[in-house]
Amino acid sequence: MISPDQGAILAALGDARRVEILRQLTGGPRSVVALARELPISRPAVSQHLRVLSLAGLVTHRRAGRTHYYQLDVRGLAALRTFLDSLWQAGLDDFKAAAESTTRRPQRRTRK
Repeated sequence: MISPDQGAILAALGDARRVEILRQLTGGPRSVVALARELPISRPAVSQHLRVLSLAGLVTHRRAGRTHYYQLDVRGLAALRTFLDSLWQAGLDDFKAAAESTTRRPQRRTRK
């Protein structure tokens, strides 16, 4: 079952522009203006995407005068990683169970 936090994170990642914003933030904090320069959308649209990412817990921001700087929120990324790791582990567990449930045929001995 997906928790509400995980659902919000996955929903936020459902838009390619938000994923691109996260990719840009891997280089460190950036202003809305700097982020908008790299995207084919307006600054208000970038701000809306940042709001979704913020509500999902993937980014945080600080204000310096009139400029807002955004950066990745490691807590949200850790929650995403935990969720993805659980999917991976479930897949591995299923594979192990399937592999262990197959019975091997005894090999026939040939007569000399």
